[in-house]
Amino acid sequence: MHRICVFAGSNVGVRPEYAEAASTLGRELVKRGLGLVYGGASVGLMGVIADTMLSEGGEVIGVLPHGLFLRELPHKGLTEVHEVASMHERKALMADLADGFIAIPGGFGTFDELFEIVTWAQLGLHNKPVGVLNVAGYFEPLQALIQHASREGFIPRVHLSLLLFEDDPNLLLDHFAHYRVSDTTPKWAELPPER
Repeated sequence: MHRICVFAGSNVGVRPEYAEAASTLGRELVKRGLGLVYGGASVGLMGVIADTMLSEGGEVIGVLPHGLFLRELPHKGLTEVHEVASMHERKALMADLADGFIAIPGGFGTFDELFEIVTWAQLGLHNKPVGVLNVAGYFEPLQALIQHASREGFIPRVHLSLLLFEDDPNLLLDHFAHYRVSDTTPKWAELPPER
C-alpha cells in the first residue's frame, strides 16, 4: 500500500474535532509512509489534511476538474496536481492512484465519492479497502441507514464488510494494513426466489 485517497469536505464544519481528525489522519499517513490522493483544494478539511501532510514532508497528490479550479481554490504547494476535464475523470483517476479510500466528514461530494467507490467494490471493479472515519459520531446516521438498507433487503449482508467504520484513524489504517478481500459474490445472490 503506497497511497490513500481521502474524500473530505471543502468546509471545516462546525466542530473543531473535524479539523483535528483530518490533521491526525494526515500525520498518521506520513508516519506510515503513505501518500495522500485527494481533490486538490486548499480549503476545508481537504486543505487541513493536505497542509498537515505537506508540513510533515508527506506526498500529496491533488486531482481537480478544470471547472472547479476557482470554486475549490486549488492548493499551490502539492507534490503533484492533475487537472482533468470532469468529475467522472477526477474520481476515476483518484481511484487509479490510490490503494485504499477513506471518507472523513463532508457533504454531498464526499457522500458521492464514498458511495461510488464502495459500489465499485461491490461490483468487483476493485478490491481495495474502503473506510469511514466516524469523527464525533458524524457518520452514525449513515451507518444506521446502511444497516437499515441491508435489513430491508437492498444491501446483501455479505457486502456490509466492504465499508469499514472506525472512530480512530490509527485503528482504521491498521484494518487497511491487514485488509483481505471478502467474498465478492454477485450482489444479487441474496435475492428471494421468484414466485
